[in-house]
Amino acid sequence: MDRSLDSPPDTMPVVTGFATALGQVRLIWVRSRPGPRVQRILLPGDPRFDAAMIEGMPPVEEPREIRTLIAGIQSLLLGNDVRFDIGLLDLDRCPPFQQRVLLAEYGIPRGYVSTYGRIARHLGNPSASRAVGSALAKNPFPLVIPCHRALRSDGRMGGFQGGLEMKRRLLEMEGIRFRSDGRVLMEHVWY
Repeated sequence: MDRSLDSPPDTMPVVTGFATALGQVRLIWVRSRPGPRVQRILLPGDPRFDAAMIEGMPPVEEPREIRTLIAGIQSLLLGNDVRFDIGLLDLDRCPPFQQRVLLAEYGIPRGYVSTYGRIARHLGNPSASRAVGSALAKNPFPLVIPCHRALRSDGRMGGFQGGLEMKRRLLEMEGIRFRSDGRVLMEHVWY
């Protein structure tokens, strides 16, 4: 179900909620030229997720690109390998460093993980592992930008907007294995 937020035409944010295998997900997007732009994806378990946020808003029909994104997220959360078109994401809303981090994270393929430190080194700033972690913690596009694939240097999962249980389930769906102490087996590491 979709609801429009109160904003001027053409930039009016639309909230689209949809069911997935791991719970309800919300997309916040705007109509723009040449096509829709996603501003945020909210996962179940995200403290910003408010089921009441769409109450009272008039229904809106989603464009094809949004319907395709929804189908992709639903498929991903069923365990399928999905590669998303990030051209739909409004990355310009993110600061330049965060954009670089998100694009690096997007480059980590399914079945691989990386660490905040490795991503920082890949970006040419080896002392920026905390900044990388902070940028990923604020990722407005979880799942499409697969921030669940980033870990602490010791293999612990770190945080995730959908909660650590969801992060673990996503990693396991992608073939990532865990040690008995809950840390990820660092078998397939990117960067």
